Amino acid sequence: MPDQTINKVSIVIPVYNEQESLPELIRRTSEACAALTMAWEILLVDDGSSDDSASLLTAAAEQEGSHIVAVLLNRNYGQHSAIMAGFSHVSGDLIITLDADLQNPPEEIPRLVATAQEGYDVVGTVRQNRQDSRFRKLASRTINHLIQRATGKAMGDYGCMLRAYRRHIVDAMLHCHERSTFIPILANTFARRATEIPVLHAEREFGDSKYSLMRLVNLMYDLVTCLTTTPLRMLSIVGSVIALAGFAFSLLLILLRLFFGPQWAADGVFMLFAILFIFIGAQFIGMGLLGEYIGRIYNDVRARPRYFVQRVVTASVKDKKE
Repeated sequence: MPDQTINKVSIVIPVYNEQESLPELIRRTSEACAALTMAWEILLVDDGSSDDSASLLTAAAEQEGSHIVAVLLNRNYGQHSAIMAGFSHVSGDLIITLDADLQNPPEEIPRLVATAQEGYDVVGTVRQNRQDSRFRKLASRTINHLIQRATGKAMGDYGCMLRAYRRHIVDAMLHCHERSTFIPILANTFARRATEIPVLHAEREFGDSKYSLMRLVNLMYDLVTCLTTTPLRMLSIVGSVIALAGFAFSLLLILLRLFFGPQWAADGVFMLFAILFIFIGAQFIGMGLLGEYIGRIYNDVRARPRYFVQRVVTASVKDKKE
């Protein structure tokens, strides 16, 4: 059984074009960690930012006695890949992930540590009184419902990245080599004991959300195809139902033709086209779903790295090449 003692806490924060929030993020996170009774470190992962985020992280990490480690990626790989890059450089027994936008207060970190000390492998969080738009709330509920149905795990809020993971859970995730990774779900597959606690949620003070409509749609496709093969089974079931319906409809057309004559068949030509278009639409949906899975197989077979670390900056090693 893994050692349950927590001697050091690592905070992993992905950063993408967050130069306005970084000074406040670093200050508040450092103050929250200073209240802990164990050693701590903050890993800030720059995910290919196009603003001054990388230089701000580097300056913070190079300060004498700093608890900050700056991990600089060579380009933008996405939030979850950036977190995995941070996981590969942590040294703590408990790893906490946090967004850089300060919507989830860093002051909640001691509560996550205290809950993890009760023996939990994963500590999730549920955002209370969310300060997001109605569209974001609806999209979040849809995605959470999709995940719960696909995985059977009844976690309440998979979209909140303020979460704590034991070191053996992080090590297990690092041994997984699929290209598309949704960390909260992947962690739950390895966790023996998991729980959730309510946390505060604040309005975004700096910048805009990095999740546009298209990125949310892409996230849903990623979740569907990386979590389970259930859609393929559902596709087979839907195809079977359509085939049976088509066969029954064909029998109906033959009977109508025999009893009502050829004139009726000519008059029903547009209905036939409508039914045909329904079948064609179902085929295209199936082909698109199969294409998603085949594309993922192609990416996994190529086995390209999830990310490339350009530089790691710490107070003691200021220019470590990866």
